Amino acid sequence: MNNNLQIVFEGFPPSDAVRARVQQEAEKLDQFFERIHGCRVVICESNKRKTHGNLFDVTVHLSMPDGRDIHINHNPSLDHAHEDVYVAIRDAFRAARRKLQDEARKMRGNIKQHDAGETGEITSLVAEKEYGFIRASDGREIYFDHRTVTGATFGDLKVGQRVAFVASNGSAEPQASHVRPV
Repeated sequence: MNNNLQIVFEGFPPSDAVRARVQQEAEKLDQFFERIHGCRVVICESNKRKTHGNLFDVTVHLSMPDGRDIHINHNPSLDHAHEDVYVAIRDAFRAARRKLQDEARKMRGNIKQHDAGETGEITSLVAEKEYGFIRASDGREIYFDHRTVTGATFGDLKVGQRVAFVASNGSAEPQASHVRPV
């Protein structure tokens, strides 16, 4: 990626040492995704502080296939560690790596699929103790309580209502979590 790396210095003179650090961090990105088309890094020293050292803002823009871009603008306004340009560069590239990993997973189709669970029908409700039972499609009776209801309140549920849920083995009987009306 060295050919496609642009480094811009704003508010302070260019430095070969800073340029080398940015190049080193940019090369690490290839470990996470090899098809990065370009990387533009803008390092800006803000002269807004009078009593302490100036802070460095680092922006990383990655151009990727299919018109996907990653843009990291890392400028924590009160982080005194960012008075050191190398710390600011490190933190910006850490954030860029996390975003790059997420985007690479999406492009590969490796997105976590949540368990769709099962469906069933509420067979009984004990309103005063806020628990009930669901008959799963395979005939099992599954216990649930008010803490597992999502997308509604326990009081909204009715006997005979269809619900989706995720079953797990409880201490004495199967239990449902994430119970929600269908």
